[in-house]
Amino acid sequence: MLNYFQAFIFGAIQGVTELFPISSLGHSVILPKLFGWNIDQKDPFFLTFLVATHFATAIVLFFFFWKDWKRIFAGIFRSLKAREINEHDSEAKLGWLLIVSTIPAGILGLLFEDSLKALFASPQLVAGVLILNGCMLYGAELLRRRKKDPVTGSNKRIAKLTWFQTVKIGLLQCLALIPGFSRTGAAITGGLLVGLTHEDAARFSFLLATPIIGAAAVLKLPELLTPAEVNNLGPTLVGTISAGIFAYLSVRFLTKYFETKKLTPFAVYCVTIGVIVSLLFLVR
Repeated sequence: MLNYFQAFIFGAIQGVTELFPISSLGHSVILPKLFGWNIDQKDPFFLTFLVATHFATAIVLFFFFWKDWKRIFAGIFRSLKAREINEHDSEAKLGWLLIVSTIPAGILGLLFEDSLKALFASPQLVAGVLILNGCMLYGAELLRRRKKDPVTGSNKRIAKLTWFQTVKIGLLQCLALIPGFSRTGAAITGGLLVGLTHEDAARFSFLLATPIIGAAAVLKLPELLTPAEVNNLGPTLVGTISAGIFAYLSVRFLTKYFETKKLTPFAVYCVTIGVIVSLLFLVR
């Protein structure tokens, strides 16, 4: 279904666009038509391949934030042992906030998996959704709550979120089930709207990526081991390695970028690309 060059390009695009708030699924649906690649995006393998490249991104994020995850796991175990979530234990609170934020997308993804697959065959629709993603990012900048927080330490600031605020972020993250909406962008938007800074909202979004993508991988990746998909293992491995390399470069850049910068350039990019691609599809 995919040759090695195509797999490398898909992996590189996923590694960048999954963490940049510009929709990895949206680009994966649009680019084959732009490049004239004859790829059946309804084929079950295509979704499995994309999950594999996403999984590489999740692994990169897990090890990039390994010190944080060690403290988060320790905090969760402390809360289980004590049978309570101590509001003053920021690492435990953060761990449970991540779990709560992951639940909405997990449930909706399982319930509407087949319906959402159909969107992979509609690049025109996805180009339109990409425009909406840009509008969402710009709207987040206009509506974000500006709050000064004297607490030092990003995880401690994030842990001050309420459970209801966390559910809001989780629900917004569900938009990313639609190709064209960015998971990173939706989660950062949710974080900004409940009062997080750009830096903290991006950090929370990157931490959220590991459990949600990891859960999808556990469900889909075993399909690569079936006899029907043996011939696709090579391209999948190439795409996965490519995604991992570009994800690492992306997260290193973005963690610095969001210390001082905003979502506006990504909003402009999404609207511009969405309009251009929509016009190209109309004249073809």
